[in-house]
Amino acid sequence: MSRRRRAYYYLGAFAAVTILYTIAYGVGMAVFEDASRTLTESLLVVVQSFTTTGYGEDAAAWTTPQMRLLAIAMQATGVFFVFMALPLFVAPWIEQRLTTTVPSAVEDADDHVVICGYTPRTEMLIDELRMLEKSYVVIEPDRDTATDYYEGGVAVVHGDPESTESLAAAGIEDARALVADIDDEVNASIALAVDQLAPETRTITFVEDATLADYHRYAGADQVFTPRHLIGESLAQKVTTAVTDDVTDAVEIGGELEIVEIPIEAGSDLVGTTIGESRIRERTGANVIGAWFRGQFVSSPSPDDRIDARTVLLVAGREPQLQHFQKLARAEARRQRRGPVLVCGYGEVGSTVKQRVVKAGLPVTVIDLVEKPGVDVVGDATDPETLQQADIAEASSVVLALPEDTTAVFASLVVRQLDPDVELVVRANETDNVQKLYRAGADYVLALATVSGRMLASTIFGEDVITFDQGVEVVRLPVGSLAGQSIASADIRAKTGCTVIAIQRDGELIADFDPTFTFQPDDEIIVSGPDERVNAFNALLE
Repeated sequence: MSRRRRAYYYLGAFAAVTILYTIAYGVGMAVFEDASRTLTESLLVVVQSFTTTGYGEDAAAWTTPQMRLLAIAMQATGVFFVFMALPLFVAPWIEQRLTTTVPSAVEDADDHVVICGYTPRTEMLIDELRMLEKSYVVIEPDRDTATDYYEGGVAVVHGDPESTESLAAAGIEDARALVADIDDEVNASIALAVDQLAPETRTITFVEDATLADYHRYAGADQVFTPRHLIGESLAQKVTTAVTDDVTDAVEIGGELEIVEIPIEAGSDLVGTTIGESRIRERTGANVIGAWFRGQFVSSPSPDDRIDARTVLLVAGREPQLQHFQKLARAEARRQRRGPVLVCGYGEVGSTVKQRVVKAGLPVTVIDLVEKPGVDVVGDATDPETLQQADIAEASSVVLALPEDTTAVFASLVVRQLDPDVELVVRANETDNVQKLYRAGADYVLALATVSGRMLASTIFGEDVITFDQGVEVVRLPVGSLAGQSIASADIRAKTGCTVIAIQRDGELIADFDPTFTFQPDDEIIVSGPDERVNAFNALLE
């Protein structure tokens, strides 16, 4: 029963009881006390009893047990109604006064991103936007949910994302873009509303059913993302990188300088060494600026951090340096394997992986539970016999494109037990399961929300994004007070926790330098690190 209906019942019962007691009191005084009372005099006594404010002179007139019992009944009833009123009226009134008021409109918004639907994908996008210092606002139709977001530090307005009034209140006409990620039908409705109100604003929608993408475009969406297709392409890209010398998925950060994630394969010479012992910079020229150790990200890892077969390093350098490092990160046994890519799961993700890998000129074997065109082996990817039937011993890589993370974890354990050397790339539906999949034996895990969030940020701002949701920033700043100091004497890493990637001098990018390199007054220094460490580096330059 709703609170409003309970309140109506309460008020009706209170009025009925008050009238009943008023009549009973007047009759009782006449019959038992031989005293006449008007209707208003009787009502006054009842109200005094209910509110516990006293009875005045009438209390002395009660000489019979009947009237005294009637007074006791009125008192008990009054207390009952007072306690009933607390949760119905008093508590909500106090709660309303104490509850945070969520705004219904944005003020002075410009070049921001309007987000309809707070999902893991858009949450990742918000993290990217915060790292890029770009503004945004989420439109949330449920007031309680909007309040939770607001109190959690999310920029949110309360309103209906399908309504032109709410979109206008969110500043859609001055927005850089709108992202709709609620469901396929609502997203199309939002695209129509935006097209009506602000046709110049870029509209990006998500669609789970790829066959509905054309309807979203017809509704006015400028770009339609199918999440499973996105992660399929990313998985395929990781697999093709593993069997070629090309460095793909790299982000350019200045001229010839790039940043890329490279997994360390089991059997690589780097496995078992620390960051310091590996001498990666001396051997390749590339700089290690971050690392995932068993799925846990560490920015500016310590020289004492140990590399294992599940480590993924975030490195910066020129393309030849990154190619050199990529060869160093590979295992000799894997470099010699040129068998097919084994794709487990042939839904939208698996079919996208196969299409991309075949396009790259590599053979593919597909496993799926259901017999259908494109499937080579029918069976369960968690069954060792099925994997052996698919000739896992000859596979160059295994891609787990399974719909359930629990199944992917178990399949990872089975694959790793059958073949410790094969490269294992896994799709994760939930970001929380990434570390579990790494512990199960995956070499590289791609989470659906992470891929979608990065792709969104990159699409909206028309450039590559390298924030990686852990807060890694790459900044270029004048050397300031460091002029005249060498790399060694400045000791930037120890003082700030930032890593020096390169130095810009007279239009030339210098990425090959040793500890004796000395800064000149007109130099610009490129460093990486999390937000707070970049702030410490800024303070060092003053």
